[in-house]
Amino acid sequence: MSQVSTVSPDVADEPAGIAQPLGAGAITALVGFTSSFAVVLAGLRAVGATPAQAASGLLVLCFTQGIGILLLSFRYRIPITLAWSTPGAALLASTGLVVGGWAGAVAAFALTGVLIVITGLWQRLGSLVAAIPVPIAQAMLAGVLLPLCLAPVQALRTSPAVVVPVILVWLVLQRFAPKWAVLVAFATAAVGTGIDIVVNDRHLNFSAMVPSVEFTVPHWHWQAIVGITIPLYIVTMASQNIPGVAVMRSFDFQVPWRASMLVTGVGTIAGAAAGGHAINLAAISAALAAAPSASPDPKRRWIAAATAGATYLVLGLASAALVTLIAAAPAGTLETVAGLALLATLAAALTGALSDPTHRIAALVTFLVAASGTTLFGIGGAFWALLAGLLVRRFLPAGT
Repeated sequence: MSQVSTVSPDVADEPAGIAQPLGAGAITALVGFTSSFAVVLAGLRAVGATPAQAASGLLVLCFTQGIGILLLSFRYRIPITLAWSTPGAALLASTGLVVGGWAGAVAAFALTGVLIVITGLWQRLGSLVAAIPVPIAQAMLAGVLLPLCLAPVQALRTSPAVVVPVILVWLVLQRFAPKWAVLVAFATAAVGTGIDIVVNDRHLNFSAMVPSVEFTVPHWHWQAIVGITIPLYIVTMASQNIPGVAVMRSFDFQVPWRASMLVTGVGTIAGAAAGGHAINLAAISAALAAAPSASPDPKRRWIAAATAGATYLVLGLASAALVTLIAAAPAGTLETVAGLALLATLAAALTGALSDPTHRIAALVTFLVAASGTTLFGIGGAFWALLAGLLVRRFLPAGT
């Protein structure tokens, strides 16, 4: 990884040239938040968070990544954007409860941040992660995502009145405005939930909508560390940080690798006790702030990133209200929105896993083990899937 370089610190901030990057930055944050917050909440709840703890986790993720974006974009004057680890949240949703419960998961989050910091300081660790064959890493991610992406189909049995409109709206928007498909699908789910509350004469807990931070004392368990920390670190690096560098390079921006790993690693450690699982370099949403559409002048695009960071700080305040609404929703509603949000990621992961015939069998084994959700010795299936794939790759002759 290259250490650092910048486009140029000399930026003329004339009012006429600021409107476009300001708008692009706000859109970057809105798309990043709305397209995957349901996945984050599903992941945190799966590993034992209460609704209040999940809301706290979503809030602290918004704050840590927002502050990190502001620090990096102002310091280097390039459009560096951060995000929470969506693949990591999907991993948590498939892992479920671990030994030590929520406190054990919180400890695993903190150790993930430590590994990210070490990656920034010690290039060898980053090289080891990069040495994992991409098809095997993608197959592990695809296996983790598969059960989540089946959730919309399964929810049809439990809450068809809410789920069917959500799926139909998502499908129509995929045809005409795919960027907004998940956001409008969630809005449809919110409307359906509101109707369900009125019809069944239930009441929302408005006092729970006030933003708050819930701290948890970490409880260290080796099973949680092996079952969460290692897979979470690997998917965050392989599916977010490394692609994030590539996306930025495609727009002729050089990411300051060490600084980015230190900021995201320290941010992950700082947010762990409040429920934040991991933050990292943005990959897909990074293009929204780094592309010419954010500003014809590359020297102004850092303004878009800074605006995204500030917008995340505001969006974080909505976390408790979102969790309260979701808690009142019919069964399967959250899982439906999360599953729809992850379909494109699943398709990309499957393509990456099976496109290279050299690793196809090993990738297939990895995918099947991860999708099975097998837990051994208190350790989730993602770890065993990665181990199985690497062993099969080692055992089979080259080209198999």
